[in-house]
Amino acid sequence: MRKTILLGAMFLSSLAFAQQKSPVLGGDRDVHGCIGSAGYTYSQIKNDCVKVFAQKIKLKEVGSDKSSTSMTAVIFSKDMKRAEVFISEGAAKSIILEREGKSKIWKSGSYIKETYVLVPYKKAGYQLKKDDVVIYQ
Repeated sequence: MRKTILLGAMFLSSLAFAQQKSPVLGGDRDVHGCIGSAGYTYSQIKNDCVKVFAQKIKLKEVGSDKSSTSMTAVIFSKDMKRAEVFISEGAAKSIILEREGKSKIWKSGSYIKETYVLVPYKKAGYQLKKDDVVIYQ
């Protein structure tokens, strides 16, 4: 009888321990509620979670010395005065670029060290430059 109780207690405690170790689905939400493991990132312009790889405007990395290339996406505000670019450099997940007047050039503000510029390129395409060097197109 004692062995049965002891084995039962061991089984129940191991079951409880195993349940504590299993990850919680959606447990990797960021401060905005976006689930990174499901591919969501917070967009400042949309004020919502978005899938960067599912956006209409995608740019491929240019001139990389890495074995694989990355991509970035661009989201414009409704009035086209601001553009949000999702990059993996630095602490920020995206950078907001602002259009100068009526031009079709969007530039980063002085809140970051580097200067990012988004310019139209070929038909319906764009180039993203960092300090006058094309990094995505």
